[in-house]
Amino acid sequence: MADVRLRVITGPTGAGKSALALTLARRLPLGIVSADSRQIYRGFDIGTAKPTPAERACVPHFGLDIAEPGTRYSAAAWAAAAERWVREVRSMGREPVIVGGTGFYIRALTTPLFVEPELDPAKRRAIATHLRTLDLAQLQQWCRALDPARAELGRAQLERAIEVAMLTGVPLSRWHRVAPGAKPRRARYLVVDPGPALGQRLAARLDDMLDAGWIDEARALDARVPATAPAWNATGYATVRSLSRGEISRSDAREQILIATRQYAKRQRTWLRNQLPPADVTRIDPREPNALDRALAWWNETREGMG
Repeated sequence: MADVRLRVITGPTGAGKSALALTLARRLPLGIVSADSRQIYRGFDIGTAKPTPAERACVPHFGLDIAEPGTRYSAAAWAAAAERWVREVRSMGREPVIVGGTGFYIRALTTPLFVEPELDPAKRRAIATHLRTLDLAQLQQWCRALDPARAELGRAQLERAIEVAMLTGVPLSRWHRVAPGAKPRRARYLVVDPGPALGQRLAARLDDMLDAGWIDEARALDARVPATAPAWNATGYATVRSLSRGEISRSDAREQILIATRQYAKRQRTWLRNQLPPADVTRIDPREPNALDRALAWWNETREGMG
């Protein structure tokens, strides 16, 4: 696999990555490997924009519903599983495409991760318990002191950076820089981004999610999934849980989720801009009349570059 160039369709949340991949699947024999750290959790469906059963029936999907909500699933575990899924797709006579916006999953698959030193389990639990009591701004303040390079990331990544820095005395960003490992895997990236129109798309998608039963889904999950489960960290889920409990109004919940989602999209854009090699990136606005033609050209260009 290290000698074969991977195809990766990525971009900020709500940009249209999955829709474009499904459109390509109608033209090409492919299999989709999801690179979404929220869609791995069983039962967390509507708020993560997980592909529907009908969409999954159209093309093989991998990386969905692979973990219980209480599991803390790492990028390294996902990358190891993704290698198996890529081989499975190829064994089916199809070509794999990685689809998703979780940058650390993509990085773990294309660039070797550091070998984590052994961390004391009791100390990890104690730190995790305390960090859950802090809000995002407080976590960012801690991270700026311990590992400034990671201070603008999402909550789960902030908690991880703080934990590693406190228990090893070395910032996680430095661990990554000095990581030994195999040659990075070759990849070509199709970055899907509608530009300024993304804000409106996110608002419309949020309204569709709320109307599609997200509140009822959160209520059902609340009855069986502990509030400390990592799956609740998915953008918007804790807020919708509060809405289902009657602790917040729908209008206030909508505003909070929309702000958090736009912030998440901003972080994704920053990561994609700074982490992907420009020479291997093709950018596309899915609203353009020739978007599909450009995506097909990217696919064929990638195929010619494989080997």
